[in-house]
Amino acid sequence: MGVRELIELFDLERIELNLFRGYSPNDGWYRVYGGQVLGQALGAASRSVDGRGCHSFHAYFLRAGDPKVPILYEVDRARDGRSFTARRVIAIQHGRQILNMAASFQIAEGGLEHQDDMPDVPDPESLDSMVEVVKRTGDTIRKEYWDYIMRNRPVELRPVIPADAPEPARSAATQNVWFRTTGPVPDDSVVQQSMLAYMSDFSLLDTATHPHRVNFLHPRMQVASLDHAMWFHRPFKAQEWLLYALDSPSAGGARGFARGTIFDREGRMIASVAQEGLIRMHPPSPPPG
Repeated sequence: MGVRELIELFDLERIELNLFRGYSPNDGWYRVYGGQVLGQALGAASRSVDGRGCHSFHAYFLRAGDPKVPILYEVDRARDGRSFTARRVIAIQHGRQILNMAASFQIAEGGLEHQDDMPDVPDPESLDSMVEVVKRTGDTIRKEYWDYIMRNRPVELRPVIPADAPEPARSAATQNVWFRTTGPVPDDSVVQQSMLAYMSDFSLLDTATHPHRVNFLHPRMQVASLDHAMWFHRPFKAQEWLLYALDSPSAGGARGFARGTIFDREGRMIASVAQEGLIRMHPPSPPPG
């Protein structure tokens, strides 16, 4: 799937005033990627709002999405205030909720400004892409993950310090990843924000596994996003290099908590992200016989 096909996924079909239908790519993956549902749900909410941009959303992943059938997005117009607009979105498949989201929108306003500095990291041009990193791992990766990572993808990732194997060296629960779309994205704020929501689901939970010498490529590791929150601070372009500065302050109870701050190349902080997810390590299979 390329960028053009991904943009088409965010162009939801309006069925009724507050009801939209979205589709998933036919890419052979067994479940819908969580970032796709985030981007489509945000797009559904945004299409019920006039002249206000989303400044934050909070979502819960309730069930794995089925890529073979459409997803219905039902929007509840919770509030239209003078400065802020609130929306709730429910994503439905097979008669059951797979995600719910609360999103808030605001009129454009000026005000006090400050931000943290961007980390001092190498430029993306000096780093290997995630595809090049995976190629070095050879037979250590399960075939389904190899096929998933090596296929045509709409997003390019370049980790500053890549993890090369299912059993990497122990490291701090931090990482920095450059990313961008592999093609142009329209200068439509709804499409741009949907795209960034899509991309923000990459790499987050990986960060919570770094102190434990495992990652999502480990054959006994089960990883799934449980919730996702995002705040949009400043305008951006998804087709330009963005730096994802990630850390995981806590893990426990088979869950990992991770945070991310996204900067553009000029060092402007454009968004913040937080997520908790399942990071369950299954016991080894007993030996045969």
